[in-house]
Amino acid sequence: MVEVADLHKRYGHHPALRGVSFRVEAGSVYGLLGPNGAGKTTTLRILATLVRPDTGTARVAGHDVTAQPLAVRARLGIVNGGMGLYERLTGRETLAFFGRFYGLEGGRLEEGIAWVDEVLGIGDALDRRVGEMSSGMIQKVIVARAILHKPPVLLLDEATRGLDVFARRALLDFVDGYRRQGKAIVYSTHVLPEAEEICDRVGFLYEGRLLFEGSLDEAKRRWNTASLERAFIRAAEEVRA
Repeated sequence: MVEVADLHKRYGHHPALRGVSFRVEAGSVYGLLGPNGAGKTTTLRILATLVRPDTGTARVAGHDVTAQPLAVRARLGIVNGGMGLYERLTGRETLAFFGRFYGLEGGRLEEGIAWVDEVLGIGDALDRRVGEMSSGMIQKVIVARAILHKPPVLLLDEATRGLDVFARRALLDFVDGYRRQGKAIVYSTHVLPEAEEICDRVGFLYEGRLLFEGSLDEAKRRWNTASLERAFIRAAEEVRA
């Protein structure tokens, strides 16, 4: 579902990505892990066709992000921790507005709204103004907006940032359920315990380089630790040594 091969990207003299490669299969969650500034958001922006790589290639659901950006966007859902909504619209109006960008109208749109309501448990908030919602419910509507067209690939960039414990749990449970529907999810975070809970495979991204790529058990065995966080720290220490 996602194929990234030898991505390089510079901003001025700063190398944001230095030869990043990984694959994400259908029905799996791939954790792109690293501290702020590691290159996670740049990688996801390339996958979302918002930034062009200097060199290297990336494909989403079989479509090249540079040559076929519209086809890629139609097959993606994107959620990041900084997204907002129009406060004067209700949840239903928000979903109807964005659903039309994906060609959803009439019965197809109503079916989509009913589906995200069932998956996320939005309930009465569908007919409540965004400005009257809790932060957790707002995040549910943001996720609903991203998956309304049932994209085969979902990009989550620090999606639990600022959420309380209940909203965070609801989001993580959703990710697990979406994976079980055969979707591919790229989960970018610096909160490694979250990744340890929901990811099938992980990539350790540090200063633009992918230090490790594999399963959680492989990472723990390689650095002889029971903690994914400690494995990442040891991998970064090897680079800095």
